[in-house]
Amino acid sequence: MSGSCRAELVKLVRRPANWLLLAITLALALTFTYLFPYASIAGDTVGPNDERTLPTLLPDQLVGNSLGGLPVFLGAIVLIMGVLAVGGEYGWGTWKTVLTQGPSRLEVYAGKVVALAVAALAVVLAVFAVGALASVLIALAEAQPVRWPAPVDLLTGLGAGWLIATMWAMLGAVLAVALRAVALPVGLGLVWLLAVQNLLSAIAAPLLDWVARAQQALPGPNAGSLAAALGAYPGTPGVAATVGGAQAAVVVAAYLVGFAAAGAVLLHRRDIG
Repeated sequence: MSGSCRAELVKLVRRPANWLLLAITLALALTFTYLFPYASIAGDTVGPNDERTLPTLLPDQLVGNSLGGLPVFLGAIVLIMGVLAVGGEYGWGTWKTVLTQGPSRLEVYAGKVVALAVAALAVVLAVFAVGALASVLIALAEAQPVRWPAPVDLLTGLGAGWLIATMWAMLGAVLAVALRAVALPVGLGLVWLLAVQNLLSAIAAPLLDWVARAQQALPGPNAGSLAAALGAYPGTPGVAATVGGAQAAVVVAAYLVGFAAAGAVLLHRRDIG
């Protein structure tokens, strides 16, 4: 599997679309987590989120600020990355070329899974790094002390972010295998992340008890609960303490394994054409 993993990592690094997705991820994280709130604070303007004060943008809030976008918007970008990594083989017709080189389907798929996990970690580390820089600049501009989260909290936050990001990447991978395409899996994944789960949370759950209970078992609300448990700003879309942090971590991990396993079973049993 090591050869397949190395090959997949090379493909991820050399694919321009992945660098574009990373740039968009960092731009969104900076703009909505730091730039807009700080512009509102510095300009003394009033808006729907004017309760977000300067202390929420300082370095000691790095963990929560970095995790806030992963349940929805940043998670959607990682999902696209997962679709491209697997679905691109169908679009380019390269599955047969890859498999005739010797590795089995499951070996190639395992290499993709490991490579996507590494890519998800790289995305999370980049979001934390850019957030750290932005929060330090804000602290210096406002003459505030620079205090960092405790090392254990920082490591916990990185682990949680990696867990959430990898889960969304695996969802993208299994959608790509199930639909043997790129465009449709991306579309369905984005509709679920950006529309359906938010509609369920904002409209259906307050009206129907069974929907509210079902929310506790869905991937999005559990990702949002995990982010909320680690300090993500509660006004961020998708961030809400639907369940406890420990339960959320277990459910997100279960979805990660389930998505990866489902993709492996489908790829092993179905025609790749």
